Amino acid sequence: MIGDFSPEDCDDYLARRLSRDDEPLIGDSIRAVITARSHGLPLHLDLCVHRFVEIRRTGRTPQPADFDHTFPALIARTLSDLTPDERHVLRSVALLDAFDAALAARAAGLTREAPVMRLLKRPFIRENPFALWPHHLHGVIRSTLRTADDQTDDRWAPGDWHRAAERAFTALGEQWTTSATPGRMLLVGCLRQGLRLARDHRLDLGWLTDAAWAYVDDSIWEPLAPPAPDEPAGTGVQTAAEALVELLSTLARRQHEHRQRTAERLTAVVDNGLLPAELTEMAVYYLAKAQRDLGRSEASREGMQRVADGGGRRAPAARRGLAHLARIAGDFPTALETARILGWEGRHHRVLGDLWWIQADMDRATAAYEAARSEAEQHGVAGERATVQAQLSFVTAFADPERADDELDLAQQLLSGLDLRATSLTTEIAALVRDAGTTSDLDARARLLRTEISVGGLASAEATLELGLAFHHAVRSADAALDAALSRLEELTRNGDYAYYTDIVCFMAGRPIPARPGPPARWLDGEEATRDRWRTLVTARRGGTR
Repeated sequence: MIGDFSPEDCDDYLARRLSRDDEPLIGDSIRAVITARSHGLPLHLDLCVHRFVEIRRTGRTPQPADFDHTFPALIARTLSDLTPDERHVLRSVALLDAFDAALAARAAGLTREAPVMRLLKRPFIRENPFALWPHHLHGVIRSTLRTADDQTDDRWAPGDWHRAAERAFTALGEQWTTSATPGRMLLVGCLRQGLRLARDHRLDLGWLTDAAWAYVDDSIWEPLAPPAPDEPAGTGVQTAAEALVELLSTLARRQHEHRQRTAERLTAVVDNGLLPAELTEMAVYYLAKAQRDLGRSEASREGMQRVADGGGRRAPAARRGLAHLARIAGDFPTALETARILGWEGRHHRVLGDLWWIQADMDRATAAYEAARSEAEQHGVAGERATVQAQLSFVTAFADPERADDELDLAQQLLSGLDLRATSLTTEIAALVRDAGTTSDLDARARLLRTEISVGGLASAEATLELGLAFHHAVRSADAALDAALSRLEELTRNGDYAYYTDIVCFMAGRPIPARPGPPARWLDGEEATRDRWRTLVTARRGGTR
């Protein structure tokens, strides 16, 4: 891991590694052979040291010929020193990134753990007592074990490796489903190892389907993609396991990629047709979300409707997506009607909060988001709780900047350890709205936010940012700056999505609504009442102090 040693470094390491009375235990001739064979690889030196110790324990004096081996040959010699049961366990755990005694025994197909416990005492088994699974093999040992010609009678054929992979895969699934203390760490650990086994050994998905749903339900998005296989089976995605790896890695990576890239990757997953129906539904749903973020509302609506009509696990979320699309189009009564039948699974309170703040009814929006946060806490969904809290900080930033300070602090706490780019951007926009009219640096902050939003391809966040900036200019009666913000909003909403944001800016500034193409927004209690509430927020900020 730290690079190659020079011959002098190798000799120095070997001389210092084992000593008695300040004299090296490993003699000059043995050190010279080990150094020559190691090519400076620290792991090779370490294995030779441990082999030196093992030979001495047998009562024999180590000789230079015992170490005159290349690294694969050294692994082969190490295998020959083990009992057949220990070799069986070692090969089995070579398929795993990490393991404990129980997992090692199950992967080896053993009903007893004695061979495992003996193997764990061997020097090539590394230990991290604080890890989920405390034991692991060095990566180079793992890869070499697959090809080392150890000349033992029990060396494995390809079929043996495949059956061991099936056992290890099954054992991981059992650990996840039967654990007395299940949690996110165990889920993610089992998924990472299970995805790699299923992909590299072309296994059926089995328990991975339910685990994948458990992973996405929390909206935390830890990285999942396993390393590339040592021996790629071919080009492109060819199996269901490979498709699932691509799906889940895309969902996690979308927090760090432009939504266009997310849409392209998810489209490929859907089009290849390798996933079972319920996982295809997952891909279609998140593709529809990406399309919505990109401003492709019609394509998003088709995907959401497909998932909603299917009645599967994401149907409630898809119906929420349809409510969002109705809101984006300015059809607020339809969005409200849909929100009232969504229930917790469709995140009904959050959808209502999203509707009420647009009407400038910040009290009802706040109450809705508070109810949504309570439900998220009751159900233990960390990602939803953080998302709702970010929205709560956003709406309080308009009406109560002092409270918004506290809500933003809590939002940052809830986002700690989560990977939610859009939600993090919401908090940054909320901080800008909180400071509207009271500081001179908002334009500079907005420029930085525009860049960040553009990198992510989040059209909705870009429009919301311009709305927040327009609020600032309206409070300061900065007509020229307000005109510029309004012009940017008109350009951003040219396709009809969020077109009513330009109406809201006019409400804030006490201006008439200019003619624009497309149907007018259907305000929930009429245009004049909505206009008055937005204008009141502006005048209240002018008269207030921070």
